[in-house]
Amino acid sequence: MATLASGWLLSILLVNLPKCITATGPLAPPFNIKCHMPCDEDSYGVNIHCVWDHILDLQIPTNYSLHWETTDSKESHVTTGTNMNGSIHREHFSSHSELRVWVQAENQYGSAKSEEIVFNTGDIIMPPPPQITSSYLEPLEINWNHPCNLLHLCFGPCVVQYRSEGDQDWFEVEIGSRISYEVNGPVQPGIVYEFRVRCACCTGLMSDWSAIHKIKSSETTPVGQLDVWRDCGISPTSLNCVMIWKKLPISQACGHILGYEVRLSHHNGTAVLINVSAAELLGRLVCHETQCYLNFTLKGVSSANISAYNSRGATVPAHVAFPTPGNEQDGGAIQIKVNTENLTVSWSQLPDSLTYKEYVVQYKQIGRPLGQGFDWTRVRKKQSETFKGQFQKYTPYQVSMFTVLGNNTSRCLSSAIGYSLQGPPSKVRSFKVYSIAATHVTLFWEPVPLSMQNGVILFYQIGVNRKNVVYNVNASQQQENKTFELLHLSPGQEYEVWINAVTVAGPGANTTIRLKTKHPEHLGYLIKILPPACLVLIIYCLVFLFRFCQGKSKTCPLVPQCFFEKVPDPHNSYIFRQMKHQMNDPLSWICTPIFEPHPKISVLEIIEVDESSHPEGPTRPMVKDRRSQIDCQHNEGEDAVIQERDRTGFKEAYSRMVDSDEDSCCSSEEEQLTSGYEKHFMPTALEILGV
Repeated sequence: MATLASGWLLSILLVNLPKCITATGPLAPPFNIKCHMPCDEDSYGVNIHCVWDHILDLQIPTNYSLHWETTDSKESHVTTGTNMNGSIHREHFSSHSELRVWVQAENQYGSAKSEEIVFNTGDIIMPPPPQITSSYLEPLEINWNHPCNLLHLCFGPCVVQYRSEGDQDWFEVEIGSRISYEVNGPVQPGIVYEFRVRCACCTGLMSDWSAIHKIKSSETTPVGQLDVWRDCGISPTSLNCVMIWKKLPISQACGHILGYEVRLSHHNGTAVLINVSAAELLGRLVCHETQCYLNFTLKGVSSANISAYNSRGATVPAHVAFPTPGNEQDGGAIQIKVNTENLTVSWSQLPDSLTYKEYVVQYKQIGRPLGQGFDWTRVRKKQSETFKGQFQKYTPYQVSMFTVLGNNTSRCLSSAIGYSLQGPPSKVRSFKVYSIAATHVTLFWEPVPLSMQNGVILFYQIGVNRKNVVYNVNASQQQENKTFELLHLSPGQEYEVWINAVTVAGPGANTTIRLKTKHPEHLGYLIKILPPACLVLIIYCLVFLFRFCQGKSKTCPLVPQCFFEKVPDPHNSYIFRQMKHQMNDPLSWICTPIFEPHPKISVLEIIEVDESSHPEGPTRPMVKDRRSQIDCQHNEGEDAVIQERDRTGFKEAYSRMVDSDEDSCCSSEEEQLTSGYEKHFMPTALEILGV
């Protein structure tokens, strides 16, 4: 805090310091007065031009006046206003005469006079700049016209300067009064050189510099190899890569590079030769200031060779191998320090091995397309490397380190992400409930994309409002989806859960969801089975009521007994005796007859008997096929059942069915000639005889 306050006060002091000095101190005098008399073939020694310098406050207006005095002590001056230059007209001085010159400055704080300079007007003649007329390539040479020749003056010395195009510094040579110059030092082939010249007459001042003259040296075969690598995005072993290389320096290009020859080798053993012209700036080739790359991916390519060529030849092909899946190894951590101008990478001592050819350190600006925001360098013995450039704030840069083996294959050792300045991250996306139970919930979310993190995410925070608890979840693996289980929740309760990501700059915005836990499992089970159980109970009650209404009836319980009002009870039939144990079962719901292969049906046969042979009584029907005495006894037991049913309200006339083999011996002597069953269902003998 003290350092920040001190810097703030210092900046205020520096801003106000010139005002304080100029306001309290005397006015400084002008200085560095220079005068010359320009001459050319059209105007020879017309006026004298003078310029000077002065330290002043631009907010305070200062006026200047140019003064001179001739040999006859005649003084004159001219006011120039606020301009720091002025002219002495020809009528105020004589040719080749002595002249004394000074400058006077004046403002609201006072006035000041510069030092006087004395010169001969013949010594300040300045000839026009020379003109370069011709040049030669081998050897590299220029020629020019001396400007004093036009003025009919003797030639003075000349000075030549030259440099390669793009350089900032000039190389200067004094050559005397000659009008040509040949470069004696080494000349790089295919390089554009810039020349300029200035000269003076035997007396007077040097001229201004001539216009720059450019010469391109002869081209030769380019030397060396291209520095070629691959940009695979943020995944060092991705198969979606582009081939990228650095342009040859001028010293190696030896001329203008016309294009590149690329040979692609595929995994299936085939090879393709591609010739890319340097003029294809918007086609397959894309070039920036120092790099070029092929504007198409190289899926299925195992390796490539590339060479650059000019009009005289091509470089030695450079080889690059493309990654294969699983070609990674743990080479230890790397440290990254990034600011807006530098990205510095450092690492521990690398193992020495004869199989390692070199190491490659690269960085990639995450979010940029392939071939952009990318750079690399090759190292051997160093333990750190610094990249120069403009590194944006809140932008991730992924740094990776590779080993290059003797066969030119490579392996990724380590990767890390750095920021020049970190900020709070963006909101977490796709935050939702993965599974839910009565007392615990599993949450799911996608990690914040690298291009939106604004910093290295340290962890995720998950909060539950009802519990006032915040959980910190590790964020070590940035690319994997995350899950977290909330425990010790209350069943059937609503909760509001939020999540955010945290960097060194603080947490990002919250993403909130609402959820409700389930009810306990046993209660849910009861809720599921209660409706069907109630339905079954209702059905059972209805069945019970039907059975209660029919009493001890052996008929089907699902059919009301009233429908059987005129139907005899089949239980009295010998045919259904074998079903008696089933009919007596109270759980029997369906009346299903038992199959009899030869059922015996009741048959009524009328036999006409002679009354004279039976004096005892009238004629009565006779039943054939009488059974044994044992069956008659059984029928007597059945009579007891019939009597029981008579008490329940059923009529005896419909309560007994006699089979054909039931003998009349079992009947009472007082029984009528026809039984109740026969009387109800069968015609009488008289009715038959009457027919």
